Amino acid sequence: MTGLKTQSVVMDEDAISRALTRITHEILESNKGAENIALVGIVTRGDLLASEIAKKIEQIEGIAVPVGSLDISFYRDDVALHINPEVHTTNIPFSVDGKTIILVDDILFTGRTIRAALDAIMDYGRPSAIQLAVLIDRGHRELPIRADFVGKNVPSSTSEHVRFFAKEFDGRTAVEILKAEPGERIGAAPLNSKSKAKNEVKS
Repeated sequence: MTGLKTQSVVMDEDAISRALTRITHEILESNKGAENIALVGIVTRGDLLASEIAKKIEQIEGIAVPVGSLDISFYRDDVALHINPEVHTTNIPFSVDGKTIILVDDILFTGRTIRAALDAIMDYGRPSAIQLAVLIDRGHRELPIRADFVGKNVPSSTSEHVRFFAKEFDGRTAVEILKAEPGERIGAAPLNSKSKAKNEVKS
């Protein structure tokens, strides 16, 4: 995706922070507090957002909720198409049994990443419930998956990338729409380093 130009900035850093604060309050209201919840972020962007939400929960409730990260590389339904799938690290340092798991991701698109994440979490135990929080819902669902908590709905074309840029990887925090090249696979980019930022996509 080298050389792609930003068409529009749909959220800046302040807007993202406000959206995460609102999502945090909605999570707490929906679950009547934070006593039995745990956050699991899908790497490599959802885990950043999960950590931010956890910080906000602690500020509001005074409770440090468990936070984990989930790699879904080998749960994807297209894993067979990739000779060397990008593998990250799953770190869920708590039992999911009986907990309400808040699954966190950056961009909700086709729903296939979330389907894979649900399969992965169930391999770790039996939560009492799984809820989904996303920063952006861009539509174009291919599976019957809906987010419980959404930072912003961003109508988009199937010829566009909707990307969450994180300061840790990109030097800035923003959500931007970029034009895709003809024939290019559309998705949000999970990044684990600046050098890989232009080459990885997910749905």
